[in-house]
Amino acid sequence: MKIIIIHGPNLNLLGVREPGIYGSESFDAFFDTLKKEYASLSLEYFQSNHEGALVDKLHEVGFSYDGIVLNAAAYTHTSVALGDAIAAIKTPVVEVHISNVYAREAFRHHSFISKHCAGVIVGFGLPGYRLALEYFARTQHS
Repeated sequence: MKIIIIHGPNLNLLGVREPGIYGSESFDAFFDTLKKEYASLSLEYFQSNHEGALVDKLHEVGFSYDGIVLNAAAYTHTSVALGDAIAAIKTPVVEVHISNVYAREAFRHHSFISKHCAGVIVGFGLPGYRLALEYFARTQHS
């Protein structure tokens, strides 16, 4: 089963960016742990600070992969284009947010992508990615 985790802007700074909100572990270290824990899955990771690159990646993998775990970060709340890209592809997407966006600023309470996703995982920190992988591991989508 081929799964990709796609990260949006500023998530390349996990581990150093606002550790009180996002924790102190880098995503690279966490991803290495995920690859070991989910050795039966073919896991990939992509991060970009650029909206168009995220749309391009969704188009690239959205018809051939078994699952996409997407943390679009701030683009969640601003990008109609990402919502449209998810709606246009066949691969199911699970939206993940490390922080509880509903306990933060009001503008973070709206997502342009949620309605196009299979589900949304919010506020469980990095373990939220495990929940998304469990969903794909236990559900056949092909």
